[in-house]
Amino acid sequence: MPEETRVRAEFAGLATLAAATAGQAGELVAIANRYRAALREGRTLFFAGNGGSAADAQHVAAEYVVRFRKTRAALPAIALTVDTSILTAAGNDLGFEQVFARQVEALCRAGDVLVLHSTSGESPNLLAAARVARERGVTVVAFLGRGGGKLLPLADVAFVVASDETSRIQEIHLAAEHAIAGLLDE
Repeated sequence: MPEETRVRAEFAGLATLAAATAGQAGELVAIANRYRAALREGRTLFFAGNGGSAADAQHVAAEYVVRFRKTRAALPAIALTVDTSILTAAGNDLGFEQVFARQVEALCRAGDVLVLHSTSGESPNLLAAARVARERGVTVVAFLGRGGGKLLPLADVAFVVASDETSRIQEIHLAAEHAIAGLLDE
């Protein structure tokens, strides 16, 4: 298959999945409402994920703190994926499963929102973070793929992409977070 045809096929596959996922707009509005309610109460949005999902967590947190489509007041958002001293100390001293849970324990308060990005819903460190968050009265929002995995029942609200392909799940997660950020810009 010629390379140009393969590139077109990649975009066609993404467009098909995006169109199928657009039917879940109600779930994204529900997540936007959770974010909005927390922010109005002076609470903080915390984001976490592993690998590419960690990059998405950082990307989205920056859009709330700095800006998305328009300049507005800064909104409190923190990516739990960025402090290498905490991540390596927790990983070394407590085990990698605790790198986010320990930060949730230290930083999150009742009324905050913990947003977890996972293409599988099976990451032990995200499961541990969700459990600690629930114990502390922190809302858990999950962006998932592959049917949601073990993380799905730990989430107060979830958005599940019906795909098994990691790159496609991450692309749709980021588009979904952008749709939510657009709602909150208003």
